[in-house]
Amino acid sequence: MADITVVLPSVLQPLAGGQSVLTAPAGGAVTVGALLDAVTGDYPVLARRLRDETGTLRRYVNIYVNGEEIRRLKGLETEVAAGQEVLIIQSVAGG
Repeated sequence: MADITVVLPSVLQPLAGGQSVLTAPAGGAVTVGALLDAVTGDYPVLARRLRDETGTLRRYVNIYVNGEEIRRLKGLETEVAAGQEVLIIQSVAGG
C-alpha cells in the first residue's frame, strides 16, 4: 500500500514533533480533509493551525496537490491518490 506524503513548511514543523514530512497510508483516493484528519490526529495544535473550529481551512493556509492550489479545485473535498504529494504553505502576513 502506497502512502500519501504531506510536506510541512518549517514554521509548522515544531507542531508536528519537528517532522518536515507526514505520511498517511492510502488504499485509494482520499479527500484532503480526510488526509488532514489522518496526519494531524497526533498533533491537535497543528490541526487547529490548519483549520478553524468549523473544520474550514484557515485563510492563511494554502494546500497544493500536484502543484494545484486546492481552493481552485474542490477545496477540502479535493481527492488525493496514493503516491501524490500534498504541500502545505502558510502565508506570512507582512506589513
